[in-house]
Amino acid sequence: MMFDGIDLLAVLAAAVASFAAGAVWYGSLGKVWMRAARLEKADIRPRPLLFIGSFVCQLVMALIFAGIIYHAGPMTVANGVLSAVLVWTGFLATTLIVNHRFQGASWALTLIDGGHWLAVLIVQGIVLGLIG
Repeated sequence: MMFDGIDLLAVLAAAVASFAAGAVWYGSLGKVWMRAARLEKADIRPRPLLFIGSFVCQLVMALIFAGIIYHAGPMTVANGVLSAVLVWTGFLATTLIVNHRFQGASWALTLIDGGHWLAVLIVQGIVLGLIG
């Protein structure tokens, strides 16, 4: 299953792996994240549609990221990880910093959320490099 040189099964695997990494990330940092985001336990209720939407976003992210890696050179783990760091630094970290500063959010929230997105991209880069 290829789409212009991109293995769609690798994209699906990358989305699943990065979604799982996010669950582990926030599962282990949940209480710290709630404090940093100024949320109470009552503010957070699991909603299936939220998780479904999040997974769909991870799937879109994996597809576009696979295209970026594919156009940057061979689909390898090294290129996946390098692309992850570059995309995170240039787009995600900068966006989070700007948004969180304007929102008056804590640096702790920026570090937790930024670390999550770096982990997501690195996991996707590794999976795409291994399978794709």
